[in-house]
Amino acid sequence: MTPQAAFEVLNRIAGVAPLAMPQFDGPEAIVPTPFRVATAAAAALGYAGANAAEIWRFRGGDAQRVAVDLRAAAATLIPQYRLNGTMIRPGLPPNAATGFYQSADRRWLYLHGGFPHLAHRTFDLLNARDERLSVLEAVAKWNALALEEALAYLALSGAVVRSEGEWTRSLPGRLAVSPIVLTKVASGPPVQLLESAAPLGGLKVLDLTRVVAGPVCTEILASHGAEVLAITAERLPAAGDLELPYAAGKRRTTLDLAQPSAAETLRRLARHADVFVNSYRPGALTGLGFSPASLAHIAPGMITVSISAYGLEGPWAERRGWEETTQAATGLAAEQGAFAAARRGPKAGAQPDLIPAAVLSTVTGVLGAAGAMAAMRRRIREGGSWHVQVSLAATAAWLSSLGRIDAASVPEAWDPLAGLDQYLQSCETKDGWFEFLGPVVRMPKTPPRGGHLPDGVVSPLWASAHEEANVTEIQSAQT
Repeated sequence: MTPQAAFEVLNRIAGVAPLAMPQFDGPEAIVPTPFRVATAAAAALGYAGANAAEIWRFRGGDAQRVAVDLRAAAATLIPQYRLNGTMIRPGLPPNAATGFYQSADRRWLYLHGGFPHLAHRTFDLLNARDERLSVLEAVAKWNALALEEALAYLALSGAVVRSEGEWTRSLPGRLAVSPIVLTKVASGPPVQLLESAAPLGGLKVLDLTRVVAGPVCTEILASHGAEVLAITAERLPAAGDLELPYAAGKRRTTLDLAQPSAAETLRRLARHADVFVNSYRPGALTGLGFSPASLAHIAPGMITVSISAYGLEGPWAERRGWEETTQAATGLAAEQGAFAAARRGPKAGAQPDLIPAAVLSTVTGVLGAAGAMAAMRRRIREGGSWHVQVSLAATAAWLSSLGRIDAASVPEAWDPLAGLDQYLQSCETKDGWFEFLGPVVRMPKTPPRGGHLPDGVVSPLWASAHEEANVTEIQSAQT
């Protein structure tokens, strides 16, 4: 399927008036995988850009042609940056609780220890040490599906490697199929936006997300002019430098929502917000009063974006999921492994492998941003509060539906940033000179902006309120 055809799929499912087709440039065979990952990334980015262009037109701007280079779109799938000239590909600290392992019934699983506390609990379940051989021997004593269920019961992360057919026949696989789900949760009058120099200028976004998909979503909203306030808690394990590639253009604050006062502060912030992006496990914020329906009551017209691994319904809804475990569960890892084995030769043993790019996490984040802007268009036309749902598993189903690249055309290697100097941006940070891939969607009248990285933690206030508080404080000091 071409990027144009993939774009048309997204154009239809959101239930909004069709958007103009972007211009797509460059080859599809870029990443060492038969899956059309560059096509998926470009179509999603093009759809997000087309929505932004249409919102700006609603605000008094002129029509403009959106364009996406597939090479640049593919490069967004790799979190990387240069710090003082050194290329860094960030990630969570490695441990033996992360990787492919074979069970007693000869099935493969992908374990994901993720953060240190999850790794330690996985070692406890397996009665293993933080050594690959120890974990290999421990997993070899388990039935694969039994271990998968035990991990899920203990809120840990791991998935049996399935074929695509096995996944699509399962209930979780049948539920996670649409790349964007858009639902009206409350009625309300249409909302007209004032003229602005940027498509999302003046709109406020609350960002309660972590680790790739959610940060990608809010980074795109920030690039189109939205004010994004990212909220985390000091007690949560840090994702470290994995958050840096997606932090541009945002402000960051901390709130421990386990404290009633912090939850009330978030409620106060939500009253003035337009978009609430949440990548906590489904249901985690509902008990605190931040369900889509509750948010629509707090702030009529609110657009809530829910980002999950396996969707919000079904037996897998509350499971922890990551890029790697979702690739394993949905059949991508099995097919990528078969492709890699065939390329190595007839004597190569077949075992699962990962697509060498964070395609599910990144594209899901882009689809979340596109869905939020599609909901804004519906809010402008018909009013109401809207709920946008995206998931890694649904993105996997959409990616698989795009077809495959002929194996002979798939490159052996890939240098993501080669030839993309025009998209690189840089800024000074406390750690030195930071160079990163900026927005890759080309929009001649409202080019997306990259912005600077957050400089420390700010008070839990919107920027305008923060500025007003500073003015009041200065005036008080002068009298």
